[in-house]
Amino acid sequence: MSLIGNFLWFIFGGVLLSLAWMIAGLLCMITIVGIPIGLQCFKFAALMLAPFGREIDYSQAGTISFLANILWILLLGWELAVTAVVIGLVYCVTIVGIPFGLQSFKFARLALMPFGARIVRV
Repeated sequence: MSLIGNFLWFIFGGVLLSLAWMIAGLLCMITIVGIPIGLQCFKFAALMLAPFGREIDYSQAGTISFLANILWILLLGWELAVTAVVIGLVYCVTIVGIPFGLQSFKFARLALMPFGARIVRV
């Protein structure tokens, strides 16, 4: 079932969210200090292409992750979160789109707190 969900997600919006994360990663990679942030963005851009069958675990978050998340929210996180929420609301208009909307809301939370998060298969 996750294969079908991932295929439909890829066609109906996953590419746009993945592209947004890739652009954010490229912007962060301009400076040497931003390289770890850019690598994190590229990791989550790959998740945006096939989110079904994967969950995000926030149990590894620590003090450094918290400080990095605050900096992230101020610079790029809020734009990605707003994009994911808007796409999620559009998907939730129809009953068929609700699972896709829930995935978008999961990505909105990830856009606000990417550091300390890891992707796990379900």
